[in-house]
Amino acid sequence: MKYAISKQDGKAVIRIKGWLDSQTAPELDKFVRSSLTDVTDLVFDLSELKYISSAGLRVLLYASKVMLKQGSMKVTGCSDEILEIFEITGFSEILTIE
Repeated sequence: MKYAISKQDGKAVIRIKGWLDSQTAPELDKFVRSSLTDVTDLVFDLSELKYISSAGLRVLLYASKVMLKQGSMKVTGCSDEILEIFEITGFSEILTIE
């Protein structure tokens, strides 16, 4: 998994590429926890994400809870496979997906 963040004026876009699973999620979790302090508008760009496990879903859930208090969050660029995982797990009801 690779990720990158771009920030400007309170908006952050985190792009994730590859597999977000139990091996890679801890690194992303640590990064997300340290990156949200001054963010009011967060976007997760998942257009290059191939797979997400429950560990990856926990990272998104954490970010969603933080952003409920300090702004907004949305998820963009989901493949059909990622959308199916969100639907099966109920995350499609929790997250704003565009």
